[in-house]
Amino acid sequence: MRIDLHTHSNSSDGTSSPTELVHAAEAAGLDVIALTDHDTYAGWEEAAGALSGLSAPLALVRGVEMSCRSHEGISLHMLGLLVDPGHKALSEALEQSRDDRIPRMKAIIKKMQAEDFDISFSDVEAQLSDGATLGRPHLADALVAKGIVPDRDVAFRDFLHNDSRFYVGHFASDALDGVRLIKAAGGIAIFAHPGAAKRGSVVSPEFIAELADAGLDALEVDHRDHDEKTRKDLGALAVELGLLTTGSSDFHGTGKMNELGENLTLPHVWEQLRSRATGTPVIGNHS
Repeated sequence: MRIDLHTHSNSSDGTSSPTELVHAAEAAGLDVIALTDHDTYAGWEEAAGALSGLSAPLALVRGVEMSCRSHEGISLHMLGLLVDPGHKALSEALEQSRDDRIPRMKAIIKKMQAEDFDISFSDVEAQLSDGATLGRPHLADALVAKGIVPDRDVAFRDFLHNDSRFYVGHFASDALDGVRLIKAAGGIAIFAHPGAAKRGSVVSPEFIAELADAGLDALEVDHRDHDEKTRKDLGALAVELGLLTTGSSDFHGTGKMNELGENLTLPHVWEQLRSRATGTPVIGNHS
């Protein structure tokens, strides 16, 4: 089985609609796909509805990528798979993160305008799908549309990375609380790309141990942003802490180079993870 547990649609910062994502998963020969948009469940219903139009079996895992922060203020992302969307505390935390992204975006734009960038909030809004979670990739797309940069990668490399002079943070849940909320909502908690140093600072093994104590299920080890040494080190840490390891594409459509299925989760690992979930069921064929 080919299992990809981390993808995005245009309900957050991907470029494919949930329907397009489901059909792309079929074309890529996937058996299981997780939809994990940033801080939102908005794409779940459309993705589920798209399953009926497929000719090949595909199981849909509904999830979310939750914005979190360590005690030291390091930004990190927590995948919450098969969570109950009716869980009040988790939904409120996700909503708070979404709401704070608007003033954050305006603050970034104000900094860029102070350096004579021809960019406005309305330019960014024009890149946003209805109901989508606002993020820096939409600002990157606006910069592309205005001809300021050629693509998202250059926008992030030169202007929008975490150490940029234009960077502004937004509300993110305490990471330990994030894990606990995902587990309380009946979900599977996976630390996404924990060693992606090129995105900014990464947390220590000691902090990952704290996450494990809080209920973390797995580390996303096989990811495009991890080199071989990082994968080896994270794999060893997972064994030490009794955590499972996953692989995922972190697919964003044309917004990033990541291809569906370029990293996968082993079937026996998925079965162990799935057995821990009580929040919402897997749907579709192979489910």
